[in-house]
Amino acid sequence: MPELLTDRAMLAINGGNPVRKTLLPYGCQSIAEDDIEAVVNVLRSDWVTTGPKIAEFEEAFAARVAAKYAVSFSSGTAALHAAAFVAGLKPGDEAITTPMTFVATANCVLYQGAIPVFADVSADTLNLDPKQFAERITPRTRAVIAVGYAGHPAELDAIQQTAARHGCTLIEDACHALGAEFEGRSVGSIADMTVFSFHPVKHLTTGEGGMLTTNRADFAETLRRFRNHGISSDARQRQAEGQWSYEMVLLGFNYRLTDIACALGLSQLKRLDKCLSRRREIAARYTAAFRDLAGIRTPVARENVSPAWHLYPIRLNLERLTANRARVFRGLRAENIGVNVHYRPVHLQPYYRDRFAHREGEYPVAEDAYQRLISLPMFHGMTDQDVEDVIRAVHKVVGHYEC
Repeated sequence: MPELLTDRAMLAINGGNPVRKTLLPYGCQSIAEDDIEAVVNVLRSDWVTTGPKIAEFEEAFAARVAAKYAVSFSSGTAALHAAAFVAGLKPGDEAITTPMTFVATANCVLYQGAIPVFADVSADTLNLDPKQFAERITPRTRAVIAVGYAGHPAELDAIQQTAARHGCTLIEDACHALGAEFEGRSVGSIADMTVFSFHPVKHLTTGEGGMLTTNRADFAETLRRFRNHGISSDARQRQAEGQWSYEMVLLGFNYRLTDIACALGLSQLKRLDKCLSRRREIAARYTAAFRDLAGIRTPVARENVSPAWHLYPIRLNLERLTANRARVFRGLRAENIGVNVHYRPVHLQPYYRDRFAHREGEYPVAEDAYQRLISLPMFHGMTDQDVEDVIRAVHKVVGHYEC
């Protein structure tokens, strides 16, 4: 890339011209005319919530991930809370998870009055390290929540085997990993319960929303009640049966997803394979383009998995740079590349520090990664020019600070 040689002396952060005129976000929804039509059709129907689109979306989603049951929720966080409830977490219990995740993964344990226990991550994938997980198990451990960081599945077989030996429920937080595969199996069909998110930056969106898949009929029944105030029937069932009476059988919440959202999700689900293909193309292009940059480490894909590439997180080789992560981050933002950071380890968030007395140094692999991580733009609506702009900006900024 000979044109970059002059660019390196003219970083936008130092007053030079940016690579792009407008900001490219790190993630963005993609809405098609078919999506809009699907939503409008529901708005013109008799049911905008608790209607027929709920089951339709759930059945289509379950089929796509090869699970027996899928239960929709108002958000991925709500689905995580439901999973913690069904796993039987209660005050005094513990659930083990990774510190390298969004706070909702650990918060769902707190919602049940239980204690989130962290275990460090594997250096290559930044997913929960099965050995670290095994070492953190105590007689109070009731569940493990494994996260598919950036869309790369965790070591599900090893984690599941350990969990089974200790009578723990395996919850997979696959909010990054819709469409990913592990050992030839679809994420969503492997763990006791698997949670997905439909936030706008994810592979498909319902605005806000989530889904929980399982192969256990008893889990699915309890999940449906939990999302509906603990009531054993919904409004549409009662209308169809000419019933007015309902029974609350457990303490639940209003975590229902609407027919409006499910119609959007159904429409988007039809394009999931195309979305995944595009994300994998972008990831391959990035990896090839950054191969010779000494200042960064690109994310890995283990041989036994097919990642979904929700994120493309690079790690800075700070030993080869004259700038820290903050300077590189600001440099890329000045070039109008909307980079982000995923994630500040959960145990270092102020709430967790104050409540559980967590301190730096407890989980060195996750903490070291955090000091180096930068997430590059990754979404299926990116154009080829968008991808080239990111590549050019990374070479320009990182190349400038390489030593």
